[in-house]
Amino acid sequence: MSISSNQLKNHHLLWRAAFGPVAKNASELKDVSHRDLYQLLEKNSAKKPDDLVIAGNPLDGLMKGTQDIGMMQKLNEGQKKMLRKQSVEDLKNLNLTWLDEMINSESQLREKMSLFWHGHFACRIINIFFQQQLINTIRSNALENFGYMLKEVSKSPAMLSFLNNQQNRKQHPNENFAREVMELFTMGRGNYTEEDVKEGARAFTGWGFNLQGEFINRPFLHDKGIKTFLGKTGNFGGDDILDIILEQKQTAKFITQKIYRYFVHDIPDADEVEKLAGRFYEGGYDIRKLLGDIYTSDWFYNVKNIGTHIKSPVELIVGIRRMIPLELDKPQAQLLFERILSQVLFYPPNVAGWPGGKNWIDSSALMFRMRLPQIITGADDFMVKPKDDDDTMMGMEGADGKFKARQLNATVDWDSVIKFFSPLAGKDLMEEISNVILQTKRKVDPEIINRYVDKDSRDGFIKTTIIELMSTPEYQLC
Repeated sequence: MSISSNQLKNHHLLWRAAFGPVAKNASELKDVSHRDLYQLLEKNSAKKPDDLVIAGNPLDGLMKGTQDIGMMQKLNEGQKKMLRKQSVEDLKNLNLTWLDEMINSESQLREKMSLFWHGHFACRIINIFFQQQLINTIRSNALENFGYMLKEVSKSPAMLSFLNNQQNRKQHPNENFAREVMELFTMGRGNYTEEDVKEGARAFTGWGFNLQGEFINRPFLHDKGIKTFLGKTGNFGGDDILDIILEQKQTAKFITQKIYRYFVHDIPDADEVEKLAGRFYEGGYDIRKLLGDIYTSDWFYNVKNIGTHIKSPVELIVGIRRMIPLELDKPQAQLLFERILSQVLFYPPNVAGWPGGKNWIDSSALMFRMRLPQIITGADDFMVKPKDDDDTMMGMEGADGKFKARQLNATVDWDSVIKFFSPLAGKDLMEEISNVILQTKRKVDPEIINRYVDKDSRDGFIKTTIIELMSTPEYQLC
């Protein structure tokens, strides 16, 4: 059962368009074409997802985090501390709930694309209801129309709060929102002027939200004067500004190039990006069609694109758990893993999101990444102290400022994994496991792995070989 080039392509597709293969269907990947597999991914993600719901009461959610509408000023210090603590606790639950969706949902294409947009529309506020609204907006629109999603995100209380547009009013415009919409969400730096920022900010005056977390356009705060923006002049409001931005071909190119870097290769192919961006623009910003153009192309499966992507911490955690089905006795430990590896969902480092690529790797992160498979499966103790970063400790730090050694207890369903490899002859076993687990051209020396695996039984050999291969530098790439 040697791995075919077709199976390699399918593994590549599943790591880029999803979160990696699962053991129970890994054996089918050698027979299905990569185009048919992509159609299946698309079909499984066609249905709009159910909302993630942690905060059920909008007003309660606002009370827990907002500092923009005066509520917090009416509370004493004890009440503020209690509400902030509860909001952080709820955000942890939202994090774990979404992580479970990434691991278990059949809508792999949608959840993977949602993770991309989560970093693109980066937003960091301690408000469970706002964050919940935003992630549900992103997940619902992740494969649909970029222009529509841009407007929905731009009108979300989370983004309006994070980028200070609640305070943007005539005669005292706040430029933060207008600047970031152009620089980070649509066109990229260098494709607009400072005057465009000022005029755009004037057009967004009055955009805000009410106590129920609903978008409101406050006409008494809006600058009704004539504005000139990106070469057009008129009495523009916020929607007009977004429409003008979407008319710019640069917007399609910026988004396409960012998607290419994330899903194909860190170094974009200028010709391919130009072609993709042209079709994306002419097609009215249809995200699903753009992804289809990428994942059904021949060039996506070129050797130069396979095994070159450094997995983000979330991709790493989710990928391990998809290949090795398990239940953790302390699921909240995954928040600690995210924290150590510098990608805590709902806590991006800044409005630019996570930089990705080689930024994921330093000496300490690599060592922990390589221990992670053994930690997750409960085979290894760990003692760590993440880098300090205000509230992203998320209430998990011990009184002495260090994390004490502990062992996770995991219930692992090895049956489906072992069943996949059961038809193989013993002499081929390690090579086949390596072909399934690793995507890199350079393979791990089997003699090195052989030193650490369990040779007492076939089942034990399969289990330990998988974990040891996942504990290599090569597994950090896909």
